[in-house]
Amino acid sequence: MMRALVAVLFFLAQPFWEARPPEKWTDQELDQLRHNSPWAQSVGPEPLVVVYLATALPIMQADEEARARSRKPLPQPDVDYTDYVRDNADDQFVLAIPYPTLHGLGSGEEERKMEEETQMVIGRKTYTITGSFPPTPSDPVLRLVFPREVKLSDKSVAFHLYLPGLPFPEREAEFRVKDMVFKGKLEM
Repeated sequence: MMRALVAVLFFLAQPFWEARPPEKWTDQELDQLRHNSPWAQSVGPEPLVVVYLATALPIMQADEEARARSRKPLPQPDVDYTDYVRDNADDQFVLAIPYPTLHGLGSGEEERKMEEETQMVIGRKTYTITGSFPPTPSDPVLRLVFPREVKLSDKSVAFHLYLPGLPFPEREAEFRVKDMVFKGKLEM
């Protein structure tokens, strides 16, 4: 009897993404996972933007489930991006930022500044982006590619972002590594 109670309490203590498959997640849980979870957060100042780890399995599952449930077609990522992720998933991960407006994008100077100033920081080590996929009218998401250097033993991973075209383009996001474990594996 006591073992059954412990098992029930353990099951109830798990986050929904660990306890149930994606098709059992509510619409509210899908939204939470995609906007406020260990893999996604809003960063300011205004306008707030969502920053999420697009290649983390829970995020990919939530996106897939949201597309399946949607009554209207949701934007699909560019085929070059999906091919890149498929071919480089072992060595690279993607941080994504949906853009509220595409105004001010496309400037060579702004793109150069983004490439120079956007960094990932793990402990005392700093890494620059290894590539990017710019937002487009049909897919308004900036995708930044970083080397897969984060380890389970790291405390956190921080991103110093320069987001061209936004007021106050310098943004900061930090994710706790231990919180990004999904089904026993670090997901980014």
